[in-house]
Amino acid sequence: MQDIRNYYELLGVNRDASADDIKQSFRRLARKYHPDLNPGDKAAEDKFKDISEAYEILSDRSKRSQYDKFAGFWRKNRTKVPTNTPRERSADEDEFSDDFNTFIDRLLGRKKESSSGNNSNERTSRSETQTSRNFRNNERRTSRESGETDRPMNRNTFAQTPAPARPKNLEAELTLPLDKAYLGGRERITIQEDGRSLEVDMPPGMMPGQKIRLRGQGIAGGDLYLKINVSPHQFFRLEGVDVHCQLPVTPAEAVLGGFVEVPTLDGLVKISLPQSITAGQKLRLAGKGFPIEDGRRGDQLLEIQIVVPKNLLPAERELYQKLRDIESFNPRLDLKTI
Repeated sequence: MQDIRNYYELLGVNRDASADDIKQSFRRLARKYHPDLNPGDKAAEDKFKDISEAYEILSDRSKRSQYDKFAGFWRKNRTKVPTNTPRERSADEDEFSDDFNTFIDRLLGRKKESSSGNNSNERTSRSETQTSRNFRNNERRTSRESGETDRPMNRNTFAQTPAPARPKNLEAELTLPLDKAYLGGRERITIQEDGRSLEVDMPPGMMPGQKIRLRGQGIAGGDLYLKINVSPHQFFRLEGVDVHCQLPVTPAEAVLGGFVEVPTLDGLVKISLPQSITAGQKLRLAGKGFPIEDGRRGDQLLEIQIVVPKNLLPAERELYQKLRDIESFNPRLDLKTI
């Protein structure tokens, strides 16, 4: 009986995990095992491929449903004893007749490079895209059209063959929105020098100015160094690993305090405003910034901005007038006259 890869176990989540739970777990593991953060560590590279495959399946509702059905079918039939008695095949047996690797390749729309070797050789490398394969095929086709053949070279042919190109490192830049830099994920880049297009799995928590080394993606086996830029965000501002933003509140909220919802990189959270808060005062949300190390994160700082309404309903204006008539607070009491 074939082995079924347990994608839930790979990501460390339960089978009933929500989409957010799956995303959070993948981000944490991707940060730990990403090859560019573990240069030369083959085990980490293989682990990253496994969790990336698991996330690609479980983060897609349709693919997750098909995977659950396939795994459930094979678990149910694992202990069945083969029989020579003719019987009609069930619909599930027809649908799930493939072995597990073939099922996953079909589900992800990829082809096996060969029928032998271990799992890592059977699965298409994520660093090799269809575009780069087309690029090499075009090179071969150009060579054939120019009269070159694959026959063995004689001594004169060898003498006229140019020396192999020397490896050359390249540099490129990738500008990410702030939320994409925080979440990570797959991004497509185009190498200006030779026109190649690559898909890159970005780890979460990318900082402005950070560089990623893509081994072998330069010219003739050289490396590609990808510099990360982060574009401005309409609400958040990144300073180191801390995220800064302004939080608009009404005059009544500033005076009375109470619960308000605040946007964070992880979504809306509810916080309690203290009473009599002032404009420019800052509140700190611990652990809501960018990832650092060992699972720790920076903070989010909220700068209070008191916003006065421009258009009041008649009932609102009447209440403000009553408040003005009875209030004892005078912010200009200490002002000196000239």
